[in-house]
Amino acid sequence: MDMNRHYSRLWGKSRPGAAGIIYMAWHGPGKDEYRRRSWSAAQWRSFVERETEALRAELPGVQQIWMREDLFLCLPMSGDDAELQEERLLELANRLKREWEPSYRGIAASDMLPGMALHTGIAYMRDNGQRLNSSWWYEGMKRALVHGQHLFATERSMKLRLFEQLTRQRLLYPVFQPIISLRNESVYGYEALSRFPANRWFPGPQQLFDFASAEGMVYVLDRLARERAIESSAGLAGGQKLFINLTAQIMDDPQFTPGQTLSLLANMGLSAHHVVFEITERSSIEDFQTAKRTLDHYRSQGFQIAIDDAGAGYSSLQSIVELQPDFIKIDRSLIRGIHADAVKGHIVHTFTEFASKMGSAIIAEGIETEEELSYIRDMGVPLAQGYHLGRPQEAISTGHHGEK
Repeated sequence: MDMNRHYSRLWGKSRPGAAGIIYMAWHGPGKDEYRRRSWSAAQWRSFVERETEALRAELPGVQQIWMREDLFLCLPMSGDDAELQEERLLELANRLKREWEPSYRGIAASDMLPGMALHTGIAYMRDNGQRLNSSWWYEGMKRALVHGQHLFATERSMKLRLFEQLTRQRLLYPVFQPIISLRNESVYGYEALSRFPANRWFPGPQQLFDFASAEGMVYVLDRLARERAIESSAGLAGGQKLFINLTAQIMDDPQFTPGQTLSLLANMGLSAHHVVFEITERSSIEDFQTAKRTLDHYRSQGFQIAIDDAGAGYSSLQSIVELQPDFIKIDRSLIRGIHADAVKGHIVHTFTEFASKMGSAIIAEGIETEEELSYIRDMGVPLAQGYHLGRPQEAISTGHHGEK
């Protein structure tokens, strides 16, 4: 195809500052057979023609280029603010995938489609004053095609952009949930929980940290969460503890350099004795020897260690035995309804005895009712947290537990 002549047909003599290219094609185990059926190609093209015509009301100038059954939608775009324009293109591609895939499935007469999915990819090409020749178009179409080889390419790209924005602009912020001493009803400390502005890609912190882990960027996120928690810890009383989550995987990360936390604490007038690092038991610790060396380094500086979500993770008691934490936080799944569940009561009682022999303190998580609170208090559990005792708050309170 002569792309120079095709470009003239697309937008005539007008020269947009840039062009956006969206690649769309069906991929899956039935792709080759689907392509061999001429009526399948005709059906797909007829569908695209109708949808593109409707799209032109929103995006004047959008045109199609076909390479067999692979579709490239081309639209003129501004050459200003490339990052914003590329984000716009990603949003459009992702929207079309969400809308077109189920719509076409609903009308397509093909038994091939159930095993196939509509892939999308994008390329944003700036003019840069150069002649828009065949090579320029070919490069853009190739980039869009390569980008679209992964089923969730546009979605992943949008998540990466948001992740970079959250970390670059330090948009993470902490909220603090009180941990209460059941012996005297005082606030023993606070757990710092990460939050961020609402968005449609990450419903909550767990999804954000899961994405960071999958992309190999958990250290960047974990460090930012730790820094923001300490920076916002004004109001922490002299004897109170600040519980900060520490992702187990970062201890194997080559960027992990213990020692950075002390200077942050000093800036807030705090010391290592104020901080407890929580290691979640929901994530596997691959190398206990490495983890122990890292945590021993922290302990030598005065930090304490907690195992979070005990009773919920697949590593069971091994992480407690290997790491010998100062605190064991019992997962809320074992606390919920404990007053009416004898099995849960026996399990938590065993944890309490085990912790006592190790010199660790038990913290019951997820207390939501007075019945649960009374039960664990009678059992001798020393510390607890949950909505019944105090919800996460934006700043550390300088008052006592129960004050408004």
